[in-house]
Amino acid sequence: MKARETELAYVYLFFDLIILNLSVIFMAWLSFSISLRNYYEISIYLLQGNLAWIIVYFIFSKKNLFLRDGFINRIIRITKRTLAFLVILAVLAFLLIPKWYSRSFLIEYTTLFYVAKIIFYYFLYKYLKFRRKKGKNISRVIILGVNHNSHLIRKIIDSNYLMGYQFIGFVGDNNSNDPDVIGPPEDMASLIDQHQVQMVFVAMSSFTEGVREHEILKMCNQKGIRLRFIPENQSWYKSRLNRESVGGLVLINPQEIPLDDLGSRALKRLFDLLFSSFVILFVFSWTLPVIALLIKLSSKGPVFFVQKRTGFNNKTFTCLKFRSMQVNGDADKKQATANDHRTTRIGQFLRRTNIDEFPQFFNVFMGQMSVVGPRPHMLKHTEEYSKLIRHYLIRHYVKPGVTGWAQVNGLRGETDEFWKMEERVKHDMMYIENWAFGWDIAIIWQTLFGTEAYKNAG
Repeated sequence: MKARETELAYVYLFFDLIILNLSVIFMAWLSFSISLRNYYEISIYLLQGNLAWIIVYFIFSKKNLFLRDGFINRIIRITKRTLAFLVILAVLAFLLIPKWYSRSFLIEYTTLFYVAKIIFYYFLYKYLKFRRKKGKNISRVIILGVNHNSHLIRKIIDSNYLMGYQFIGFVGDNNSNDPDVIGPPEDMASLIDQHQVQMVFVAMSSFTEGVREHEILKMCNQKGIRLRFIPENQSWYKSRLNRESVGGLVLINPQEIPLDDLGSRALKRLFDLLFSSFVILFVFSWTLPVIALLIKLSSKGPVFFVQKRTGFNNKTFTCLKFRSMQVNGDADKKQATANDHRTTRIGQFLRRTNIDEFPQFFNVFMGQMSVVGPRPHMLKHTEEYSKLIRHYLIRHYVKPGVTGWAQVNGLRGETDEFWKMEERVKHDMMYIENWAFGWDIAIIWQTLFGTEAYKNAG
C-alpha cells in the first residue's frame, strides 16, 4: 500500500498548484506589461511556474507535510520552499523565457503566491478545526498503549486536521498518570461502543505475540472499525514490509482492501460523480415530474421516502427513494414483503423496475453512496445482524451502493430467513476484498440487462 504521506502530499500539491495558477492569472490581470489576452505569453508563465513548483515540491518531499509543526514552523517551511521556488524559476527563466518577457512579473506572482498560500492554509486549518469540533467528516480514534509511539501518533493527529482524525483517548493501564487514558485494554470493546470509535491504532510491543494481534483484529472486524498496528521496532519494518506510514511512523494495515488505495478511491469517486450527474441531468430530470404525479395520484403522502441507513464507516446517512408504499408507522422496522398490502400500484411497478432507487443518485453525487457497493440497510437491521453475523459490519469499510454484487445475483428483497442475509454479506465481502473498476462496470451492466437483478423485487 502507498504511504499515507503520499496521499496527503498529492492533496497538498493539488492545493498549491491551484493557488499558484490563480496567482499568475490574477497578477497578469493587474499588470500593465502582461495581457491576459496573450494566451501564448500566459501559457509560458504557467508552464514555467507549475514545472518549478513540482520540482521544488519533490526536492522537499519529506518536508511537504505539516505533521508535527505549529503554524509558525509551517510559515518557516513555506518561506524556505518559496525561496527555492524563486531559484528554480530563475533557472527555468534562463532556459525557457525569452529575454523580452518581464522578469519582474515572476517576483510579483511569487509574492502573491507566498501570501495566498499562508492565508489559504491558515483558514483551511481553522475551518477543519471547526469541523472537527462539530464532529463532521472525521474518524474518531483511540490509541491502544501509552508509550513514545502512541504519543507521537497522537501529536500527528492533533496537528494535522487534513487527515480527518479526532483523538479520543488512550487505552492503557489504569495505573498510568496520563489524564488522556480513558480505560484499560480489557474494556476496549465497550470503550469503542461508548465513544463511537471508527479507528484504532495499536502502539504496543506485546501485539507482536500473535494471539493478541489476532484478538484485536477479530474484535475490530466484528465491530466494523479500521485498525492500524504501530510496530515498536520501526527500523526493521521500514525496510522489510509493504506498509503505509504517517509522519515517518510505520503503520501496518491488517485489513487492507483494494479501495484503501488513493488512486482506486479517486477513480471510483470520479466515476460516481460522472455517472450520477448523467442520471440526474438526463434521466431523473424528466422522469421526476411523471413519477411524482403518479405517486401523488396513487396515495396520500410525500413523493420521496426518506430513511436513516448505515453508511461508510458505520455512519448514519439519509437515504432517498421514491415512495412505493402507503405512509405507515412500520417503515423503519418492517421490510417490504411479497404482495405487501402497504405497497401501492405504482409502487409495485417502481420496485420491480428498480426505479424507486433513482433518487439515491443524489446520495451518490453528495458522496454518501457509490453507484456500486453493498446495499445500505435500515438501522434496525444493522443493529440486529451485526450481533448475529461475524463480519457483517465490514460491509461499511466502503460506501454503500445503489446496486451491488449481491443484488445482481438475485439476493435482494425480504430477508425472512437468516441464510438470505448471510449470503448477501458473503457476496458483499467478496466484492470488498476483490474490488476492481471493471467489476463495477460489469455489475452496472448486469443491473440494467441481467435477469437476476430483478428477482425478488416488489
